[in-house]
Amino acid sequence: MRKILFSLIGIIVCAAILIAVSFYLWRSGFPRPYREIVARSGLEEGLVYAVMKSESDFREDVVSSAGAVGLMQLLPATAEYVCQMHHREFDPTRLKEGAYNAELGCLYLKYLLERFPCQRTAIAAYNAGEGVVEKWLKEKKYSIDGETLKRIPYPETRRYVKKVEKNFKIYRFLYD
Repeated sequence: MRKILFSLIGIIVCAAILIAVSFYLWRSGFPRPYREIVARSGLEEGLVYAVMKSESDFREDVVSSAGAVGLMQLLPATAEYVCQMHHREFDPTRLKEGAYNAELGCLYLKYLLERFPCQRTAIAAYNAGEGVVEKWLKEKKYSIDGETLKRIPYPETRRYVKKVEKNFKIYRFLYD
């Protein structure tokens, strides 16, 4: 009887260790860099990190074929627009700096969430552009109410929105 009890305790301890290690490994794949900047943005942290993960997988120096730069993959024109909205000086040479890119990316994401109250629509706009999404919202085949997208016509944007939503769920699970 004693052997069985010790065996069960050993199994429980091993299982707990495996769960803790697995949780740690998951978290290492879903980091939270620049937490002060993200927290200051007033946005839900998990959403910001889901966008970062989906956009660049946290690579600060990455540049896309379309010319989007850094952690949050901002086009220089978009970053400049964000700076103008917030009366800040724009420095395109700093877009590969994680903190600068995260700050501007958070400002842009916040702007989109205010412009498009449906989070899914705002995420689509982050990828496809706000002008494109505005056109989609005016078409009945894409939007019933002019605020939410029932269908996203661009396959790339559809995949992107699903990826951000999946990563957002993972961040919520790991950190909330």
